[in-house]
Amino acid sequence: MTWEDFLSSQGAALEDLSITGFVPHWQSDALQTGFIAPLTDLGLIRVTGEDAASFLHNQLSNDVEHLGGSELRRAAYCTPKGRMLASFVYWKDGQDIILQLSKTIQATVQKRLQMFVLRAKAKLHDINAEYVVLGLGGTAASAALQEWFPELPAKVDQKLSNEYGSLLRMSDAKDAPRYQWIAPVEIAQQAWPKLNTQLKAVNTSAWRVTEIQAGIAIVIASTQEKFVPQMINFELIGGVNFKKGCYPGQEIVARSQYLGKLKRRMAIALVHAKDVAAGTEVFNSDDVSQPCGMIVNAEQHQEDRSLVLIEMKLADQESGQLSLGSATGAAIEILPLPYAITDITQ
Repeated sequence: MTWEDFLSSQGAALEDLSITGFVPHWQSDALQTGFIAPLTDLGLIRVTGEDAASFLHNQLSNDVEHLGGSELRRAAYCTPKGRMLASFVYWKDGQDIILQLSKTIQATVQKRLQMFVLRAKAKLHDINAEYVVLGLGGTAASAALQEWFPELPAKVDQKLSNEYGSLLRMSDAKDAPRYQWIAPVEIAQQAWPKLNTQLKAVNTSAWRVTEIQAGIAIVIASTQEKFVPQMINFELIGGVNFKKGCYPGQEIVARSQYLGKLKRRMAIALVHAKDVAAGTEVFNSDDVSQPCGMIVNAEQHQEDRSLVLIEMKLADQESGQLSLGSATGAAIEILPLPYAITDITQ
């Protein structure tokens, strides 16, 4: 049985790469008390070969050659103009490197990376049919996982692996721990019924809400080539290493960092509308003649409201009334980020 067929047997449905059919997260306190979500919208690429690490090191914005076996990192994959084609989470699996990204862009990004392998001994493999990505969070998540992982990753951005797969400790959301379990399909199907008695099953979108709460952006099809990494705070969450060697767009990314204070940043906000799309422009009442920003990621979070990440001018975050799509669009309220905005280079 495929993972999608299994989830269907549990009352779920697959819609636009995401699982729906479970009780919406805003109708319970699951995000704080404990939840489990199938992350069917995230794709996995295995990079094999003796040059896997060095090849990726020369393509991504972060260090891959010195990646430890028990850690995970983030990286941007950019055009020569420094615009992000993809945002990755990556980690080691033996001698291989696993890349995680939005499934909406996996095929094109994987094809592009493979084009640049050239003479390097490296190959990229789509492994989505072999592995399942589960998102778990809330106060009950740690205890629920201990049947399969008696020892849990102690810190954010740590990884543990055993015969049940790999457990990744992700950034907390609202002070609640979050994990991703990368499990073989058979193991996930065996574990789901037990986990579902201890944690609330929620739709894929619930995990994306916790990503927004953590201030972490993911590049999807509609936002490719829209942002330099710093515009979506990517270096603040460890996605850029300014001391490593060259990679596509490195000169632009470095110049953005060193030439004066950055004028555009990403913020968390609440929009008074339930259907908000990434890529939608944002306007400020102080100057309605042109947009001041763009929606990076958005998810319905209440019956009639959405939680979003907005890339925009810092000045427009401090004054004026923000609205969605036009000067008369839905009102937007800026919320605090869980980390400090700094321009300190690494």
